Amino acid sequence: MKKLTLIILFFAVGILYAQEPYKRTVKLMGSRFDITVVAKDPVEGDVFIDMAISEITRIEKLISSWDENSQTSEINRNAGIKPVKVDAELFNLIQRAIGISQLTDGAFDISYASMDKIWKFDGSMTVMPSEESIRASVAKVGYHNIILDKENQTVFLKLEGMKIGFGAIGKGYAADKAKDLLKSKGVVAGIINASGDMNTWGKHPDGKEWKVAITNPMDKNKVFALLPITNGAVVTSGNYEKYVNFNDVRYTHIIDPRSGYPATGIISVTVFAPKAELADALATSVFVMGIEVGLNRIEQLPQVECIIIDDKGNIITSKNIEIEKS
Repeated sequence: MKKLTLIILFFAVGILYAQEPYKRTVKLMGSRFDITVVAKDPVEGDVFIDMAISEITRIEKLISSWDENSQTSEINRNAGIKPVKVDAELFNLIQRAIGISQLTDGAFDISYASMDKIWKFDGSMTVMPSEESIRASVAKVGYHNIILDKENQTVFLKLEGMKIGFGAIGKGYAADKAKDLLKSKGVVAGIINASGDMNTWGKHPDGKEWKVAITNPMDKNKVFALLPITNGAVVTSGNYEKYVNFNDVRYTHIIDPRSGYPATGIISVTVFAPKAELADALATSVFVMGIEVGLNRIEQLPQVECIIIDDKGNIITSKNIEIEKS
């Protein structure tokens, strides 16, 4: 009997290590997605990747503010007019987004979509916008004006012309949902990379952990760190590609929805969290809140860590991260 058990165990291990990673790159939600799954053969790998693509496409149809037929667009069309009944999934996503807004004192706010686009980061800006125009640009922004009715499952934007959008949380949420679906279908390991919003589970078939590269903000062609991630998400936000300089101050494309002014002082934020949705939202929020307040908020959250690089090249980390210099 012992001999038979050993043979069965050996055979099971053999099946596990016969699996291989299969990867496909696709454009979804207007962004590049790299989907990697561990499967027994290319056919199975394609089936699993197709499942992930279908799930991400479903999420996009639900939350897209560009799709006139989405529930998000319906909410925006009825701003200042009437509440809109939505699916429980969208209602819950909005409710969680408001929770992050409360945690970050409004540094994260899905009603940022109401902002007037007065800042240009394409090289065409030669003069800083006036204080009046900056103040006016955020007049209709404010998560306090998103009214949720849990009993009737409705969403109402109080101000006419107000809008919500999921640009700072949507790709992370889609990555989470694709990961959850694949795990439920028996996919033992994989990576969903939503344009840098990384979500992993399991390990490489050789038994090693997945490794995630973080771009060096001082030289985007180089890697700052290579980190092992077993089951969680990591998101990096950087201002090393989109920014403007006025009076020797670098203003990033990440704008404070409370004031209308771009964030300053930080060039890169990497957040580690159990879910990509949370990591996505917090990476943007830390930029806006700044180093001291951002670290304070991060360290209040269980299983969440971050690495911040300021505009002088200094590396600041939350308390449970240690950087070893080679």
